[in-house]
Amino acid sequence: MNDLFDTGPAQKTKAPSSPSQAQHPLADRMRPAALDELVGQENLVGPNKPLRRQIETDQVPSLILWGPPGTGKTTLARVIAHHTKSNFHALSAVLTGVKDLKEVIDLAKRGQRFEGKKAILFVDEIHRWNKAQQDALLPHIEDGTITLIGATTENPSFEVIGPLLSRTKVYVLQPLTEEQLSRIVRRALEDKDRGLGALKLKIDDEALAFIAATSDGDARRALNTLEICLTLLPKNEPRITKNAAEQALQKKSLLYDKSGEEHYNLISAFIKSMRGSDPDAAVYWLARMLEAGEEPLFLARRMVIFASEDVGNADPQAIQVAVSAMQAFDFVGMPEGWIPLAQAATYLASAPKSNASYMAYLNAKADIEREGYLPAPLAIRNAPTPLMKDLQYGKGYKYPHDFEGHVVDQDYLPEKLKGRRYYEPTSIGYEAEIKKRLEDARKATKERK
Repeated sequence: MNDLFDTGPAQKTKAPSSPSQAQHPLADRMRPAALDELVGQENLVGPNKPLRRQIETDQVPSLILWGPPGTGKTTLARVIAHHTKSNFHALSAVLTGVKDLKEVIDLAKRGQRFEGKKAILFVDEIHRWNKAQQDALLPHIEDGTITLIGATTENPSFEVIGPLLSRTKVYVLQPLTEEQLSRIVRRALEDKDRGLGALKLKIDDEALAFIAATSDGDARRALNTLEICLTLLPKNEPRITKNAAEQALQKKSLLYDKSGEEHYNLISAFIKSMRGSDPDAAVYWLARMLEAGEEPLFLARRMVIFASEDVGNADPQAIQVAVSAMQAFDFVGMPEGWIPLAQAATYLASAPKSNASYMAYLNAKADIEREGYLPAPLAIRNAPTPLMKDLQYGKGYKYPHDFEGHVVDQDYLPEKLKGRRYYEPTSIGYEAEIKKRLEDARKATKERK
């Protein structure tokens, strides 16, 4: 059986006198063992929050912790292990299965019988267990043999079976903020028992900000970067500089503020390059933003919008490409997720362009604002009740499929807007065919009058 916490949840490792003497990774040594040491997730474990009260009163229910890597799922389980009066058992779903679960259940039953203690089972990456393995948990949760704490980076709605979800409470953990990551790094530098305090290191503000900004809300990644920085420092150098942090990540800090002016400058350049049918510029600006740490799904969403706004029906497949790229990134993630994004950007930039459907909506919206909410013609209203039929709803409606070419002369707009045109297809790409089809349909209906 694999025990994630063999060293004990509250055990402290003495700080190494030099980086090479560390026996455990810094991220593991700095893992909080008590509620008051936790950084982040205040919505769950802040003062008077439900989960905190449950931990403090030893009334933790079966639960699923869902969140990105490095946000504190295992840490929360470890804190519960420290605070609870229950026997604590841990399994990794990557390395264990039903056989290991049976061993835990036997231990849990012996603990209840001979010690009068409840048992908590922590299953890391529970989404890795198949249906049969997850099913094996159910009777033991149901009869109170174990309290389950599952951790997952995947949406439990899709990866955890329904019966198990119905017996657990799902808590969502959020990525840590840059300010929280900075606090964690500083704590590691100051902590003399578990961290690097004995080394009396300093860190430049720019280096600290860079590590926090490039860690994507992941505390483990931030501490791993800090540890790598130590190996790059010249002998007897007590200060971590931004250059050392960049070397640790093998990544330069590009001029980019995700919430400032440069953010808007670069996304504008990206969109306008695609609109201008320049795939080379489009992929350059895409790379600039991704390499500087822009949120990839933000860029994917912008391409989905662009596909309808600027390509439209000139190439109806464009939106399929954009949506598929967004879904592909969501499925693959980084570091390879840039590949479908680059494909979508170059496709959209190379596609024929039309904003006719985009302008059609804006023009229709302008008429609504100007004319108000005009009633639909009686002939095309729905008439599900006798009263509506008496009021002439649906009277005179012409069913297009009963006519040649499946088109018929009929008013679909309000009387006040009769003859108004909103969608004016261009002669570019597939829209040229749409334009011809509409012209032929209008001509046919006029000839039948």
